[in-house]
Amino acid sequence: MLGELADNLPRPFGDEPGLASYQAVLESRVARALERGRAVQGRRRTLAAACDWHRHYGLHLTRQGWVFREWLPNATAVWLVGDFTAWRREEAFRLVRKGEEWVLRAPAEAIRPGQQYRLVVQWPGGEGERLPSAVTHVARSTPELWREDVCFNAVVEPQAGYRWRHRSPPPPTAPLIYEAHVGMAQEREGIGTFDEFRRNVLPRIARGGYNTVQLMGLQEHPYYASFGYHVSNFFAVTDLFGEPEDFRRLIDDAHGLGLRVIIDLVHSHAASNEVEGLSRMDGTPWLYFHDGPRGVHPAWGSRCFDYGKTQVLRFLLSNCRFWLEEYHLDGFRFDGITSMLFRNHGLGQGDWNYDCYFSDDFCDPDAIAYLMLANRLIHAIREDATTIAEDVSGFPGLAASSIVSAQSGAEAVAPSAEPEPSGAGVGFDYRLAMGVTDYWFRLADIPDESWSMGTLWHELTSRREDERVISYVECHDQALVGGKTFASTIMGEGIHFGMSVFNQSLAADRGIALHKMARLITFASAGHGYLNFMGNEFGHPDWIDFPTARNHWSFAYARRQWRLVDDPTLRFRFLDAFDRRLLALAVEQPRMFLRRPGLLCMDEGAKLVAFERGPLVFAFNFHPEQSLESVPIPAFPGAYRLLFNTDSEEFGGFARIAAGQTFFTSPVRHGDHLDHALHLYLPCRTAVVLCLNYCSEHS
Repeated sequence: MLGELADNLPRPFGDEPGLASYQAVLESRVARALERGRAVQGRRRTLAAACDWHRHYGLHLTRQGWVFREWLPNATAVWLVGDFTAWRREEAFRLVRKGEEWVLRAPAEAIRPGQQYRLVVQWPGGEGERLPSAVTHVARSTPELWREDVCFNAVVEPQAGYRWRHRSPPPPTAPLIYEAHVGMAQEREGIGTFDEFRRNVLPRIARGGYNTVQLMGLQEHPYYASFGYHVSNFFAVTDLFGEPEDFRRLIDDAHGLGLRVIIDLVHSHAASNEVEGLSRMDGTPWLYFHDGPRGVHPAWGSRCFDYGKTQVLRFLLSNCRFWLEEYHLDGFRFDGITSMLFRNHGLGQGDWNYDCYFSDDFCDPDAIAYLMLANRLIHAIREDATTIAEDVSGFPGLAASSIVSAQSGAEAVAPSAEPEPSGAGVGFDYRLAMGVTDYWFRLADIPDESWSMGTLWHELTSRREDERVISYVECHDQALVGGKTFASTIMGEGIHFGMSVFNQSLAADRGIALHKMARLITFASAGHGYLNFMGNEFGHPDWIDFPTARNHWSFAYARRQWRLVDDPTLRFRFLDAFDRRLLALAVEQPRMFLRRPGLLCMDEGAKLVAFERGPLVFAFNFHPEQSLESVPIPAFPGAYRLLFNTDSEEFGGFARIAAGQTFFTSPVRHGDHLDHALHLYLPCRTAVVLCLNYCSEHS
């Protein structure tokens, strides 16, 4: 097997020096993924058919009545208790062991939709109440977050299905992602609902020019302040925001507005809760997780999956299938990939190098195999689905093609066949360019006259040729309690006292100018897609702080102040207007992200950077004081239209550049060589966007 792979396996990361010595590791990882996929698939015709945890386990109404199944190898006795048994253990609802599974059959009239229930599980030396592993609807006893006596129960869902009205939009050339959290998306102090988000926020996102919504905290989680990252029930929509039907309606309306919907999928760890979680489901700590210290995340206190177990792989892969099929989602952002990839979870790791990436003593090859299989399954079920990896380590090949990738969407229904070798990557469509935002926040802490243009350009454009990336100035991570938004960081007190159109504020002027320039150069140069966190497009001033005992359960910072951008007397609206104009470039030039940006000129002293991308020319003057007159920018000969500039009055600038201009190149002789250049006026802290006049939208 490995010999055959060695003959056929392409070099997945181009001709990058130093990778040849790790070829055996790549081959072994591919072989492991293929072997683990066959183990999950078993005798089923396809991998997708075998990933049916949510259909096999849990409570289901059939023609013969109710059937309930659960995987509990260590259990000695199991009952279903609930409203239908007056919460007592009744013999009629005692499950029967069948191998490692426990099964109950009950008449259709014995259980009704809306009733609540739990499992009672006995094991050698103990017992406990549990929620089913495949539960799809969970209700908590009280919405009051501060109550310590809150309890969670499974809910019997109605059998009638939702009638979908809209198809998923096709995948865009470049994802323009609006990262959002439903619970904190409202103005009022409290937890927002799916209906509020659907009515009030989705239209804002669509009007702003985004084509994808990324929703956080959708899987059921007991602790609101975890941001949804300590998942207890993997197949259930969180009850904090509303009913499952409300979530379906939100997705349906988003599709109707032309927005694709992806969610944060947390398969990197699980909540340590036992009653409402997976921990010690059958009394053993190792059913889904590693035994001993390896089964507990040392920083998060959560449980770590054992990706080497076939049943765990089946559970997680089925979870991918469930969200795609049940809620018509368009893909996932896989959270916490770094924690999965490395045995030390990436904690305290100062230097990442190939010895880290390609050491199976340092990495978790079972986790890598799972991620390969997850991408194969997702793209088999939905060929147009989008998968995004969140990784801070720079792990090579996450977004490179995988040998275990499905060849087409037909794989989900066609007879099983070994895929043709196509690469040794993990198979994600995109990875997040997390180093870009880190660099922006390092710059924000130093005077802009000290900014290095060369280092900035390197950070924006340094990426592997075979991997697509999503770039951003900031996401939710930077604004979590203890941090600041980019606008707040660069404006300081100016964001609170200088944003009125009737006041003058040098701090606000500086911050507004740099906010626009940072977003423009990131959008225009860095990667194959763009992301923004909810509210940051208009410079939302506050950090994120969820209600906890520490802040006396306050919602003051767990909301978005939309009134700031809606108020015509405040300057936040200028940043919002610029964000819309920025995103419109992707509509005007849909193939822009298919081109790699090419540096035209750079001047460290003048803080000048200019580059081209397709027919577009972008020129930036980051200098805080010095304007540049008739600065020569090398360019393809022709006439260039000024599309827009960051200093326009409509964007809160000083209107130092006349709108609607056309610039013509002129010849510039360098010895015997004749070049052409644009001669531009670039005021300080200003950027311009030009388009070669003869270009079409398909250029």
